[in-house]
Amino acid sequence: MVEYRLTEAEENFADIIWANEPIRSPELVKICEQKFNWKKSTTYTMLKRLEKKKIFRNKNSIVEALVKRDDFYAGRSKIFVEENFDGSLPRFLTAFTRTKKLNRSEIQELQKLINEYKEEM
Repeated sequence: MVEYRLTEAEENFADIIWANEPIRSPELVKICEQKFNWKKSTTYTMLKRLEKKKIFRNKNSIVEALVKRDDFYAGRSKIFVEENFDGSLPRFLTAFTRTKKLNRSEIQELQKLINEYKEEM
């Protein structure tokens, strides 16, 4: 099972991989050296951590996602709603719209999602 919780450093690292995948591991090392000032060993340690969480795979020096970015963030969002709003999307939206009113475009987009994903009654 995928672990959807990442540290800030892991998330920043994951974003680099998602943006560049598939990527050769030596190229990933170069990017991380430039962006984070990491040593080669730090990059490979971080990669191993995310491989252990079953988010990425490094096979034959090619790093690619086992979990796509959108799927990862969807899983994290689900956990957030479950932990903070007892799994209730309406409770989440109620809390969200207390401080931010939805504009016409957002309402139309939400209505489209409701129509597309509603269960058959």
